[in-house]
Amino acid sequence: MAETCEQGGAAVNVAIYTLGCKVNQVETQAMERELLRRGHALADFDGPADAYIVNTCTVTAVSDKKCRNVIRRARKRAPGAVVAVCGCYAQTGPEAVAALGVDLVSGSAGRMAFLDELEKLFQARDRQVVTVDSAMARRDFERLPAGGAAGRTRAMLKVEDGCANFCSYCVIPYARGPVRSLPPAEAAGEARRLAGEGYREVVLTGIEISSWGRDLKTGRSLIDLVEAVCAAAPGLRVRLGSLEPRTVTEDFCRRAAALPSLCPHFHLSLQSGCDATLARMNRKYDTVRYYKSVKLLREYFPNPGITTDLITGFPGETEEEFAQTLEFVKRCAFTAMHVFPYSRRPGTPAADMPGQVPREEREQRARRAIALGLDMERDWLEGQAGRVLPVLFEEEKGGLWQGHAPNYALVRAQGEALHNRLADVRITGAEGGALTGTVLAADG
Repeated sequence: MAETCEQGGAAVNVAIYTLGCKVNQVETQAMERELLRRGHALADFDGPADAYIVNTCTVTAVSDKKCRNVIRRARKRAPGAVVAVCGCYAQTGPEAVAALGVDLVSGSAGRMAFLDELEKLFQARDRQVVTVDSAMARRDFERLPAGGAAGRTRAMLKVEDGCANFCSYCVIPYARGPVRSLPPAEAAGEARRLAGEGYREVVLTGIEISSWGRDLKTGRSLIDLVEAVCAAAPGLRVRLGSLEPRTVTEDFCRRAAALPSLCPHFHLSLQSGCDATLARMNRKYDTVRYYKSVKLLREYFPNPGITTDLITGFPGETEEEFAQTLEFVKRCAFTAMHVFPYSRRPGTPAADMPGQVPREEREQRARRAIALGLDMERDWLEGQAGRVLPVLFEEEKGGLWQGHAPNYALVRAQGEALHNRLADVRITGAEGGALTGTVLAADG
């Protein structure tokens, strides 16, 4: 470890805890790389450290509670350490975070300035610093180096920030601000760099990547960005983050299907399969438009993975409306489904809506939806038997190597030294939410 950092102070051990989405993970990894570049060292969050960073999430009230618990844990473990908090919960509730006795409160932007303040506090810890901007006033995309954790095969490239959808249950537009996009030439350059560093796959991520390009006012949309990234690094598998269903058009599918390195896994946020509930949620589509997207993807892509999110017990949701959702979910035949009981989020329109569903009912509906999702996932996995899938292997676990096929099915197989290698695998069965198979041939 270096003796001094570039600011002139002593090098320190820094531990980081990340809550929330892939964007938070990207931003944490960027901070970790910057801390190392400045001569500091990374520590385990559950062990001793000189400074603790908590990168927070505020997507639900439950997320806020988890954040507070982690912050308290850090403060209790090391009373003499610097505790710094950033991210979406710190953005929307800086006073609540400051009241937990932390030393530095920042928001959901300005990561390098946040680290500057952290270094200053470690040198002269004589005050509490709160530096939170107005998210809604942001206009510039914050450029952070893309990458992944050490030893990983997959990197994440943040290409968009912010959201303008204002769903009635969501506080994220207020935590992240308006849409800001990474220009396509810069995204392409980052993809080339990642390929040169040995990554075999990149995930294009953002708060709402379907809105990519809106602020650039060039007439380009997400598919233009995807084409630029695929062309810049043709040997790099490319995955997309969560998509708004209206992104999936005939033109999008035709152009996307022509990209051999684009992985056919599409996460289309649903939230409800009932049109009346979708309207209360202020979602911008109905079930007819959503199902059109599902049909287009299956028409243009052989054997795609189509996954979704679902919220149960949204205010006003009756048992009949929930039954409509379950029937629609069956019709879509998702390959996997993430289910969440509605969490009342103070400050959102939904929190004040009539017809709040009791927690027990929300959770009971979630259990029913989860069971249906697992049935669909099992049917899809069993339908992969006999196929030959190209798998990017990531790690050895329990005596088997495991990795993901392009459609994001997890595949396990026996082999030797398969880390970060692509291999054709003949699928022989499904077990424990994953496929099993036999390696036919591996590159490298």
